[in-house]
Amino acid sequence: MQFRALGKTGLSIAPLVFGGNVFGWTADEKTSFDLLDAFTGAGFNAIDTADVYSRWAPGNQGGESEAIIGRWLKRSGIARDKVVVITKVGSDMGQGRRDLRKAWIVEAVEASLKRLQTDHIDLYLSHWPDPQTPYEETLEAHASLVKAGKVRAFGASNLDAGQLQASFEAADGAGLPRYAALQPEYNLYDRSGFEGALADLCRKEDLGVITYYSLASGFLTGKYRTKADTEGRTRGEGVAPYLDDRGLRILAALDKVAAETGASPAEIALAWLMAKPAVTAPIASATSLGQLASLTKAATLTLSARQMAALDASGA
Repeated sequence: MQFRALGKTGLSIAPLVFGGNVFGWTADEKTSFDLLDAFTGAGFNAIDTADVYSRWAPGNQGGESEAIIGRWLKRSGIARDKVVVITKVGSDMGQGRRDLRKAWIVEAVEASLKRLQTDHIDLYLSHWPDPQTPYEETLEAHASLVKAGKVRAFGASNLDAGQLQASFEAADGAGLPRYAALQPEYNLYDRSGFEGALADLCRKEDLGVITYYSLASGFLTGKYRTKADTEGRTRGEGVAPYLDDRGLRILAALDKVAAETGASPAEIALAWLMAKPAVTAPIASATSLGQLASLTKAATLTLSARQMAALDASGA
């Protein structure tokens, strides 16, 4: 497995990150354990979650995903330094707002550490912008956690280029460490939010970049081709907006590359992300061992320059 440096964080990860949003939602604990065993057994090492996963599911309060990962870490016997645990803070956990105040971060990290049954988080991300809290306050909180040994590195998610640049300027002005990693939404369909100024800034400043919604809520697996395909599916509502002319052009391009390579559309969509110079690794989730086996093949798939260009053009 060829590991990649995650920017300047000091962390190295395999080119695919497991998305833990499914744990405690569409994957029960036994399934989650089986998936994590298979993922790490195949040589991959990074798992992404958040304190809020999966608060949206009926009966859940948030923290379910972290708790499952924590029980798996304890049960698996895998050396802690062989797993890169990524989690996030700042979502509404009942306090009524997106929240990056220092007091909340310091409280929330303790809850995450307890659920994860570990003494440190490898990468801790500010989940959302919080316009009510100055960057300096948030960065100071993160820096204090690094100093205390509770966090190895920190970054952000869902910032645009202007916000990320503003965070850099705030850090420099206050003599604080900068965000060292970013988790943006980016896939073959959803490109405008990352490509251009944000991707350029990430490359210029050598940020580690791990992308979420890498398969566009499952649309890029090719399973959903008509509105009828989405009916009764857990993620059907999220997929429906992709079923437009551009989405169908992208599926046609994926089908063509699939015919040429023998790979699945999902594998190709992930390989496309892995080949992007600003991306360290995409995040993708699976709810079955069969799905996972397919996704992990993406790490061994090399797309030609012609195939990359055709995929780029399909979603332009």
